Amino acid sequence: MATLALIGSGNVGSTLARLAVDAGLDVVLSNSRGPQTLDALVTELGPRARAATPAEAAAAGDWVVATIPLKNYRELPADALAGKVVLDTLNYYPQRDGVFPALEAEETTTSELVQEHLSGAQVVKTFSNIYFKHLLSLARPAGSPDRSALPLAGEDPAARASAARLLDLLGYDAVDAGTLADSWRFQRDTPVYVLPYAADPAGPGGIPETPGTVADAAAVRTALAKAVRPGGSAG
Repeated sequence: MATLALIGSGNVGSTLARLAVDAGLDVVLSNSRGPQTLDALVTELGPRARAATPAEAAAAGDWVVATIPLKNYRELPADALAGKVVLDTLNYYPQRDGVFPALEAEETTTSELVQEHLSGAQVVKTFSNIYFKHLLSLARPAGSPDRSALPLAGEDPAARASAARLLDLLGYDAVDAGTLADSWRFQRDTPVYVLPYAADPAGPGGIPETPGTVADAAAVRTALAKAVRPGGSAG
């Protein structure tokens, strides 16, 4: 059976782990605090799940999801991830991550930074534009008429296809948004970030409400086409 490995097991990571177990995948979870801190989550997920170090998780995964704060991206184990398809969920929040001048100047994207660090891996940006509660509630089996889609971007066509297969297993159609240089189209503060799946985008405290809104591939493509760089260019 295929294995999904997670480096970072917070809201997004634990949600993906639940979807993976439901899909019949094995799951290896890790975080920066050590495997013992994941005992409760592993127990909840059942016998398909186990905890490990980030390097051990990287080695075990057929797909590896990096879901940590962007400020820590250089802590991803580059050697262990060589040859892997790495699904990157990282978003840039200056108030949390500090200021990245190259991102502020739009000279690069978050995923291009990750790819530069993980030079031996194939990075695919996905799972980054949806609220984690909607990620769980909107998952549907293949062929469902109310299935939502998620964008993905990456340099390697085979890696993008591999990521699309994982999305399908976890309950989503995939919309190919191009290369990592194009991934700005679904970064924070773009039309496809959170809003297509938000039943109430102005919920309490600004947090979208569950269960979320179905956003099919056509809706995602429309939102991607509306993305404009902060400087005003559609790119």
